[in-house]
Amino acid sequence: MYREIEPAELATWRDEGKEFVLLDVRDDDELRAAAIEGATHIPMVEIPQRAVELDKDATIAVLCHHGGRSARVAQFLTMQGYSNIYNVDGGIDAYSRIVDNSIPRY
Repeated sequence: MYREIEPAELATWRDEGKEFVLLDVRDDDELRAAAIEGATHIPMVEIPQRAVELDKDATIAVLCHHGGRSARVAQFLTMQGYSNIYNVDGGIDAYSRIVDNSIPRY
């Protein structure tokens, strides 16, 4: 089962240089509206075909707009044998509100 990660904890991971993949599963137009630097972008609809691009042993934090789509992707990845999956609680919207208000909200 995947775990939840709060935006502030995700920021701590980034600040401390923790090795992890921030997987942004939003659509292309959403990515153009707001993004977190360094994220790997694979839209949710492409995950079934492209999940093989992700290391099954890597720590992966999955991000969407509010956390719903990323939770579904986190569940899917866990079912595919990925072992260290986190869902970013509240998505990029919460990250913008709590951590980095320079990221536009939409």
